[in-house]
Amino acid sequence: MKKAILLTGLIGVIGVFTFFYYGKNTTETINPETYKIELSDYKNGEDIFITPQTLKEKLGTKDLVILDGNHPKNFAKGHIPGAINIGFKGLCRSAGKPGDPEWGTILPKKELTEKLQSFGITNKTLVVAYSDTFKGPGAGGRAVWQLRMAGLENVKLLYGGQQLWKTLGYELTKEASIPTTTTGLVLNDYDESFRATRTSLEQNLGKIALIDVRSKKEFTGDDTSRGEARGGHITDAVWIEWTDFLNKDATPKTPDEITTLLAGYGVKPEDDFVLY
Repeated sequence: MKKAILLTGLIGVIGVFTFFYYGKNTTETINPETYKIELSDYKNGEDIFITPQTLKEKLGTKDLVILDGNHPKNFAKGHIPGAINIGFKGLCRSAGKPGDPEWGTILPKKELTEKLQSFGITNKTLVVAYSDTFKGPGAGGRAVWQLRMAGLENVKLLYGGQQLWKTLGYELTKEASIPTTTTGLVLNDYDESFRATRTSLEQNLGKIALIDVRSKKEFTGDDTSRGEARGGHITDAVWIEWTDFLNKDATPKTPDEITTLLAGYGVKPEDDFVLY
């Protein structure tokens, strides 16, 4: 069995890592008609991704909601037309500070339902999430992970994020979108297989691989600027920075590259592992 699970509250770009564990990169070009993306080359690629070309065709259509995971300041500088800004923690508990119980975890189901309805989301809505990946980092992936955890299946991550969207010459706007509130959204009880808790991790130390995807200085404990109670990393964790899984254009690396990268740290595709 192959499974990558997430420690509660982690960087969200890796939240989508399970879905693109195998894939194929394309050659960068600014012409969207010749920039070919074969989502079928990715494991679950057609299920989890939407191409910039397809999203461009769907802009302005009914039952489409676009969630922008960028910082509000970056959102104000330019975003995909019709997008709603949710930031990095838009679907999370954010009261208190990092390290507090449940800080950074997904909102309770009732609160999440109300928030999503305020965005105009129903069970029939196509939800597309994105961010300017390297500036986020990866809040689009975090949103997809959380909404999938809540049972919404028609949720897609924009392939290449805002960076590829811009590279293909597609429009950005500074105009804010005002969503129409909906009712009747039904979420599932959260699928706990999507995340690892502190308790479950403690029970499995030494039995599963741990991958610390933060910066090198966070891993060593030299950087605690994000509110950590103390520096360092979990015992036996290996360090692979999250950006190592991506190309410079914010698209995922090839399957061979990812497999080789993980193999260098003793992690095989069939292994269970936790990312944080």
